[in-house]
Amino acid sequence: MADEIILETRAVRREFGALVAVDDVSIKVQARTLHSIIGPNGAGKTTFFNLLSGNLAPTGGRIFFKGRDITRLPVHKTAHLGIGRSFQITNLFPNLTVLENIRLSCQALGRDNFRFFQSHRRFKQYEERAWEVAQQVGLADQAPLLARTLPHGAQRKLELGMILAPDPELLLLDEPTAGMASEQVPELMALIERIQEAGQKTVMLVEHNMHVVMGHSDKITVMHQGAVLAEGTPDEIAANETVQTAYLGGLYDLAGKAAV
Repeated sequence: MADEIILETRAVRREFGALVAVDDVSIKVQARTLHSIIGPNGAGKTTFFNLLSGNLAPTGGRIFFKGRDITRLPVHKTAHLGIGRSFQITNLFPNLTVLENIRLSCQALGRDNFRFFQSHRRFKQYEERAWEVAQQVGLADQAPLLARTLPHGAQRKLELGMILAPDPELLLLDEPTAGMASEQVPELMALIERIQEAGQKTVMLVEHNMHVVMGHSDKITVMHQGAVLAEGTPDEIAANETVQTAYLGGLYDLAGKAAV
């Protein structure tokens, strides 16, 4: 496993009035690993991702990406630095084709980012990159289809393709398997792992599916009430009684099975 730290937070905090959504969170994410953030609803996971990507500004603490302080950078600047972000709800252009969705994502971080309505023939490099990404995520056959016509699993793949289009180094994936049929989840996770390994990318994952978390993570950070409760390998987290009690209230084990 690599020792290089690609992302670090130091006592990062986010308050909404009297509510402390993220409470002095300090973590280090190793490059080229899959690092999961788990915790019960309301633990602060999505807010934490919003701070990392620049969608929200912290009220305290510092965030570093590849050694650079990005604490106050807005989302369009973190994207240019190499941070890609997905959301719990698919974020697509429903009336554009699969290829057009990916091409616009390529173009958005290029020099032609404000020329969306000119002919795509002027932007050959984006078109070529879009085809490459469509093949990478297994959507080349669906490239001419409108995004809204795709089944949910394919829409999730398309969203992943849109994040990959500008070739980020760090992928922040918020509930990528949400709403997917159980038989589709292994295919998506295998795709994410192939992309990670082929491009030597780092993946941070917020996920409620414990089979996914335990089966694919190199490291897991457990959040509870906005703070870090525990951190370790899947085996270490599964053996942690405090996590078992605080995270799932003893109702489920960390393999996602009902407790007896």
